[in-house]
Amino acid sequence: MTAPARHNLPRPGTSFVGREPDLSDLLRLLGSSRSVTIRGADGIGKTRLALRVAEQSTVSFPDGVWFADLTDVRTRLEVYARVAEAVGVVEEAGQPLATTVTEALRDRRLLLLLDSCEHVAEEVTEVGDALLAACPTVSLLLTSEQAVRLSGGTVWMVPPMSQPVVARNAPPPDPATTEPVRLFLDRARARDPRFDASPEELEAVSSLCDLAGGMPLGIEMLGAEAPESGVETLLQGLRTYLSSPELRPGPGQAVSRSQVLPLVLDYVYRNLPEAERVLLRRLSVFRGWDLELAEQVCADEGLPESTILDLITSLLNRSLATVTGEFEGRVRYRLPEAVRRFAEERLAEAGESELFQDRLLERMLALVEDLGQKLESSRSMPWSERDSGRRRVIAEYDTLRSLLRWSHLRGAAEPGLRLCVSLSAHWVSHHNHSEGAHWMDRLLALEETAKAPSRARALVGRAQLARVRRDHELARSLGEEGLRLCRETGDDAFVRTALNLLALVEVRERNAEEASVLVEEALRLCRESGDLWGEAIALGTRAALVAHQGDYPTSDHHYNAALTLLRGIDHRWGVGVILIGQARAAEGGGDLMTADRCYREALDTQRMIGATAEEARCLAGIGRVAHAQGSPSQAYDYLSEGLLLSHQSGQRAEAARILAAIARAAFEDDLREPACRLAGAAVALRERMGLPTQGAPWPFLDMEPVRRRRRHLVAWWEQGYRLGQAEAVVEAEQLVAEARRPPERRRRDAARASTVTAPPANAETGKRSRSGGRNGSGRRRAPAASFSPEVTSPQESLTKRELEIARLVSTGKSNPEIARDLFITPSTAARHVANINRKMGFHSRTQITAWVERHRTG
Repeated sequence: MTAPARHNLPRPGTSFVGREPDLSDLLRLLGSSRSVTIRGADGIGKTRLALRVAEQSTVSFPDGVWFADLTDVRTRLEVYARVAEAVGVVEEAGQPLATTVTEALRDRRLLLLLDSCEHVAEEVTEVGDALLAACPTVSLLLTSEQAVRLSGGTVWMVPPMSQPVVARNAPPPDPATTEPVRLFLDRARARDPRFDASPEELEAVSSLCDLAGGMPLGIEMLGAEAPESGVETLLQGLRTYLSSPELRPGPGQAVSRSQVLPLVLDYVYRNLPEAERVLLRRLSVFRGWDLELAEQVCADEGLPESTILDLITSLLNRSLATVTGEFEGRVRYRLPEAVRRFAEERLAEAGESELFQDRLLERMLALVEDLGQKLESSRSMPWSERDSGRRRVIAEYDTLRSLLRWSHLRGAAEPGLRLCVSLSAHWVSHHNHSEGAHWMDRLLALEETAKAPSRARALVGRAQLARVRRDHELARSLGEEGLRLCRETGDDAFVRTALNLLALVEVRERNAEEASVLVEEALRLCRESGDLWGEAIALGTRAALVAHQGDYPTSDHHYNAALTLLRGIDHRWGVGVILIGQARAAEGGGDLMTADRCYREALDTQRMIGATAEEARCLAGIGRVAHAQGSPSQAYDYLSEGLLLSHQSGQRAEAARILAAIARAAFEDDLREPACRLAGAAVALRERMGLPTQGAPWPFLDMEPVRRRRRHLVAWWEQGYRLGQAEAVVEAEQLVAEARRPPERRRRDAARASTVTAPPANAETGKRSRSGGRNGSGRRRAPAASFSPEVTSPQESLTKRELEIARLVSTGKSNPEIARDLFITPSTAARHVANINRKMGFHSRTQITAWVERHRTG
């Protein structure tokens, strides 16, 4: 394997027991069908089985196995948002999220695991069919209580765990070897490693598993109870409970398996100590929590904070809660969904639903409002403190989504809008524009919104989302209305925010006069109030305005003033944003040294924050500047890395810009044919996005005055125009590898190649096939190795960064270790390793090591 398996699969809280035949059959089925739905009743183990299948399928999907939880999803947009979040696709400004996701996955070989689809079966069917039709190497694995039938897909019914059928005259099997008993014993020993069962008790365990209907979750809970209650006592108690008059079905009827789990849950719940019952039902308001949150929301006079940790530990021991990981040194917990829904019903029966939802809402409001205050605070504080709120919101985002839905369903406009206002910074910085707009629009449409105190701020926040989505007309109308209302209510902070927002809109629309009036008022108000954050934003807007007017020295002065303010309060996210603007202005003004410095500093900031799209823009900027400075080798290094990152994160517009930049550099290196092909591919990509384009052979329109040679440029450009994005990226990688070679070697190889007979022309057209790298079956061919490892050394064939990584690989270092040594991310290291393998035709790190060692000794 060239890198660790790529996935985001959640870590199981307990071991996987049994299901060997189901697992084997599903793995074979997934190999022959692109869509498999694992269907079964609640608590039957669909998710655990699907996760196990996904874990063992990573080798079949080189682009990863990705998990998306759809438990709280209700709309098609939310399905796409979860998929994008899972696979690392970043929403593009001005483009539908569905299109961005589909285009990003079009040529990837990956597996999507969509969990808990039953309540959005129609929406999942629509999204799934669209992905299967547009993305020929994407496979889907779904879990659902109801069948979700995608085109050409297969539905697999998960059977309950059952005892094996005994053949006539055959001895009965050892109970300890059967699946349900093995699961029971595993969970019992997880609670008490000393637990053991006699032959008589094993028979009782078999009976308990039968009473649980073979439902794994029920068996797990009973197994966890066994060390405390004893097997025989547990069996007698469950039998007595199930035979009680209120639980007996009508004459001639039997309890269905779907009804068994709630009964087992109820039995376990009734036998819990009162404090554990109280905490369990209160925890149902969370979609994930840590100890501090549980203490803040669930504790009261009857349930002291000091008891919460012990009670959570007991629920874990009883298989009623699971550990999902850690965040900032805090253990994170979650209730299995079947348990959460059961506990939610008990909370409603106790008349406490609204009380504890409101307590959770109050706590989450404090959390996200703290985020907003820290991100826009003018107080100097360490970035780690300022950034902690942002990372905490990411950890609690599932619960925040559930509270937005709760507020909307209840018609509670004010708390819902307060959440939205404070989440606006998160939605903007994490490119969740569509999801944020979705929730804001729903809450702004409520009847109560007209009287909500937060309506004015929400309009400004919604205008911010419209601006980053490049819907400038909507941003202007909402921003102006929000500004008017904020002036009326004396909300000075959001008056300044609205002015800065509207000034940015007018700058983007090239309305210099209007932008100037707005930014000067914003600057004056920020200075009068001591709002350093707002002042820095206004200075950045003023800098962009004068840069558009061609006054680059003044622009640089304003950018530096903004940076001075932001560095003074250690606001690194703001510094990164301003630096990118300053770098672009300097690049446009021909100040290449300033542009290079700003792009490089911004790159470090974006990598630290984890802003993939901005990281790719910085890489591309450094590459363009290096090309302009006459450093082609460095230019190719940065441009190729930026291209891969843009392609993987779904940033098509940036990918098109980088393709054009590589084309310009290659054209100057006299690699005219591949340069024209990449230029044509870049134009086609922009055209598919609805962006402005130019005709063939842009950007080489005036590069060739000789008509015959110009026709060659146009022909090559048109070939590239027919390439898909993934094919263009592969060609760009091959072009970069070729451009890295010394010119004399390229000329010598070209002369040698000219003596070799060309491939036969197409019989019908007399031309070579233009299938775009696809074979007769329509499948894209894997790119061949660009170099021969036998005769080509690492120094001749690799970029500077790839050479560093190859040498570190040869020392036995893993991707995380390489990342630490080179101050890059592990995913970037993995991409470089994959590039080396693709370029040299390798398929393992061992081959890289042998190649490096051979040429080192040679």
